[in-house]
Amino acid sequence: MFAYEKKLQYPVSIKRPNAKLAKVVITQLGGPDGELGASLRYLSQRYTAPYSQVKGLLTDIGVEELSHVEMISTIVYQLTKDLSIDEIKKSGFDTYFVDHTTGIYPIAASGVPFSASIFQSCGDILTDLTEDMAAEQKARTTYDNILRLSDDPDVSDAIRFLRQREIIHFQRFGEALRLAQEKLNSKNFYAFNPEFDGRNNKR
Repeated sequence: MFAYEKKLQYPVSIKRPNAKLAKVVITQLGGPDGELGASLRYLSQRYTAPYSQVKGLLTDIGVEELSHVEMISTIVYQLTKDLSIDEIKKSGFDTYFVDHTTGIYPIAASGVPFSASIFQSCGDILTDLTEDMAAEQKARTTYDNILRLSDDPDVSDAIRFLRQREIIHFQRFGEALRLAQEKLNSKNFYAFNPEFDGRNNKR
């Protein structure tokens, strides 16, 4: 069971609405390397993780990613709150507005809606953890790009916090991968298991 603390992991307080910037930030909600996909990836992978330390890490980070979904949603909400129709038209936010008004909807900056096809959970601990490390680096790159485009210090402050968490998660998953590799042996590591040697396949 998860305990919900009714506050953001890091404060978000945006003073100026900016729908153009919201169109960029929202990609970290529903985009290919966003927080929603990250949370679902890790909370799905944890079930087949063979070691309690790795299972616990996937659970912890998966839950934290849910708090990042909350932060990104709050940023987008504050950037689009009380916009006039003229502001919506001028910012190019009208294409989003026509489908969702200013409701929060998981979508990429390109306009592609969120899909579970962006992540994998395959039950092979080496594959899953390697994907997780790559996912954290891709999310970090996305945050780098948002910071390059952001002209709002309030938005940039929250984005820097989220970017730093991606770096920490990458490090934790690297530690988990090393732990898993140390525990694997010829019975459960395909690199050493003769059953996975193609030369032994019967023709």
